[in-house]
Amino acid sequence: MRKTWRRGPTPAALAVAADELASEAVRSLSHNAGFRGLVAELAERPGVPDWTIAVDRCLSERLRQGVAAAWQRGWQPADVVRFASRRRTARHARLATDAIAGEMRAYSSGTVDARWRDQLAALDAGVWWPDDDAHPARWCEREGVGRVAYITCAVELVHFLETLPRLPPIGPPPGTSAPDDTDAHRTRPSAAHGIRPAGGRDAGIDQRTLGRVRALLAKAESTEFPEEAEALSARAQELMARHSIDHALLAAETGDTGGPDGRRIAVDNPYDAPKAVLLTVLAEANRCRAVWHRDLGFSTVLGFPADLAAVEMLFTSLLVQATSAMVHAGPRRDARGRSRTRSFRHAFLNAYAARIGERLREAAGEAAGGTGTGRAAAGAGGKDLLPVLAARDRAVDQAVDTMFPDLAKGRAGSVSNYEGWVAGRAAADLASLSGRSEVTGAFRGS
Repeated sequence: MRKTWRRGPTPAALAVAADELASEAVRSLSHNAGFRGLVAELAERPGVPDWTIAVDRCLSERLRQGVAAAWQRGWQPADVVRFASRRRTARHARLATDAIAGEMRAYSSGTVDARWRDQLAALDAGVWWPDDDAHPARWCEREGVGRVAYITCAVELVHFLETLPRLPPIGPPPGTSAPDDTDAHRTRPSAAHGIRPAGGRDAGIDQRTLGRVRALLAKAESTEFPEEAEALSARAQELMARHSIDHALLAAETGDTGGPDGRRIAVDNPYDAPKAVLLTVLAEANRCRAVWHRDLGFSTVLGFPADLAAVEMLFTSLLVQATSAMVHAGPRRDARGRSRTRSFRHAFLNAYAARIGERLREAAGEAAGGTGTGRAAAGAGGKDLLPVLAARDRAVDQAVDTMFPDLAKGRAGSVSNYEGWVAGRAAADLASLSGRSEVTGAFRGS
């Protein structure tokens, strides 16, 4: 039986009642019992003064608590918003962004890792409402919905946040002391703290190099000529390879013992399995490792900063090129007129990833034969590069073993469309990823 009052309830009593009802609504989502009725009661309780403000404050606090709990479970802002959109809706993702913005006000900028600040900026996670009590009404105006829709979305988002699985952390959560450069260089991955390097997502990477690579890849994505796209992609690969080797040698000379970094990269539906395979082969070619969280819609990629930047940019660009070629191939139907488009595209992307992997292994084989190694060593002023790169490989492998001690390898699945497989391999042959092992083609003439 619900609480009733003969006289106006106190604010404290209203807060308790709202919290109890909100908790019951959140629990009801787990067993799908009475949710709509609970939402209706949260939305309106006639004859109870100040009920609306009590419920709004309760839900706002529960949302901020859910966000803080997500940080402690290893989630970052971009992860939460992306997964909210995947598991729920874009509307839930927008409310999650607001909850994140509200929670982040509790932390001074000096206790927020730079990569978090980058993500908050990319999400445009800012406080746009005049005061917290006004947020629900303003949110309804922005979304063009009524109060019941807001409460439904808020309760569902609270349940979502409170049931997020635990992830290996990448960097310190907000509210902890941000490490300075010196401390970061001495830090190693641990099960408790994950990876904690200093700086933002592109720390230690020459911004001019990144700008040139992005420009080359943008041209590769926009050109209508496969040969031009191949040349542009290869040039972008060379630039990142050269920068990675220069950075590794400089770190070895200066005694910089900084460990690997990490990023979570979205692997979206449809056709997420072959996309994850593509990201994996790209990561391995760039001296990184990728771990796919299939149910969460992303992969964790571990490696050194310059290599991570190469993986992310090349993965994005190759997906654009592969998708363009796949769509250009058009729909497919069998002899009876039944659609075969999905199986064709699934096979296409699987073949694309497989062929990219073959070409990268061929490049690695050439390097092992000595030709690429000789060019790299000569370009590096005769320094012995292989021990430096081997040490980095060991560091990345150690980070993977530490963060994912129970990691199991799996297969991406089978394909059933031969035409799609052939078309995908042909597209991969035009994508040109052959320039990126640690040494192959790294010091070709610029």
